[in-house]
Amino acid sequence: MDRRKIPVDLILAKLAADAEEAKHRLEKARNIFLGPLATEIGTTPYELVYQEDRVRLKYYRPEAARFKTPLLLVHGLFSRETLLDLQPGRSVVRKFLQEGAPVYLIEWGSPSRRDQFLTLDDHINGYLDDIVEFIRRRHGVPKVNLMGVCLGGTFAVIYAALHPAKIRNLITTVAPTHFDTPKGLLHIWMKEIDVDRLVNAFGNLPGNLVNAAFLLLNPPRLLLDKYLGFLENMDNKDFVESFIRMEKWIFDSPDVPGETVRQVIKDLYQENLLVQGKMMLAGRRVDLRRITMPLLNIYGQYDHLVPPEACDVLTKKVGSRDTEDICLDTGHVGIYVSSRFHKETVPKIAAWLLAREG
Repeated sequence: MDRRKIPVDLILAKLAADAEEAKHRLEKARNIFLGPLATEIGTTPYELVYQEDRVRLKYYRPEAARFKTPLLLVHGLFSRETLLDLQPGRSVVRKFLQEGAPVYLIEWGSPSRRDQFLTLDDHINGYLDDIVEFIRRRHGVPKVNLMGVCLGGTFAVIYAALHPAKIRNLITTVAPTHFDTPKGLLHIWMKEIDVDRLVNAFGNLPGNLVNAAFLLLNPPRLLLDKYLGFLENMDNKDFVESFIRMEKWIFDSPDVPGETVRQVIKDLYQENLLVQGKMMLAGRRVDLRRITMPLLNIYGQYDHLVPPEACDVLTKKVGSRDTEDICLDTGHVGIYVSSRFHKETVPKIAAWLLAREG
């Protein structure tokens, strides 16, 4: 029986070619690492217009404003707001400026030991309300547009329910509002965690601990795949710069005020009080039916932190008749850094806001 064999010289030639290619890639990668790299984040020019304690407010002025109503972006407490201005080609802030929107962005800062007793009420009815009042006075407008990101979106929902007269339009992006779901490992963990013991031990929840927990939610993807992907693309300067920017953001998790963490886990993740209309803040009930302004609710189909089931009930609970759900085929962070979001979704948000300016 005749068996066809691969000549040894072909195998050796292929190995030699692969080795030569690997050598060239390593040399190119070495030159990239030793040369200048543009890895700064949060580079869009802004003006610092307001500060209260650790909280600062950044203002970004568009070259040609098309909006009368300013847009306030509220990020969550568990990561930095620089995600929204990661790099020039993937900056949510810069894209909104190109659309002609005056943009404000809250920087929550890093809490000190004295901040460990700050509550949800301090952040929502305190800092956030003070900022909204400042913007209203500065622009001479009765209402602002409010866009919340992740837990910042939850804050925005609560604020809009408590202060509906101050919000013209509400946009939520990957914002959890329904926490009683078995989808997503985070929701399962939060049901069982002893938050009293955690907060009593640490005071402020350490950012490094938060970051480690987030990474453990999906170890194959977040601790293995991405670094294998880096090795495959380390001779691509654009890829290396984007990778380093993202790593800077990921590993810059701030500490979180302890009492706020206690409330978030107990009232939201464990008791799911918000969508039931049972959540109380400073003696006031958070009634989602008081949200009567237009609502645009955006979330990701493959979000492992905030699954669609945690987001898609919101439009059914509010009092507004002008609501829209958008489910994108991406994950949690991908919503803000994907090229599709910048090319399609941000312009859609801008068009949605402009149609409701009056």
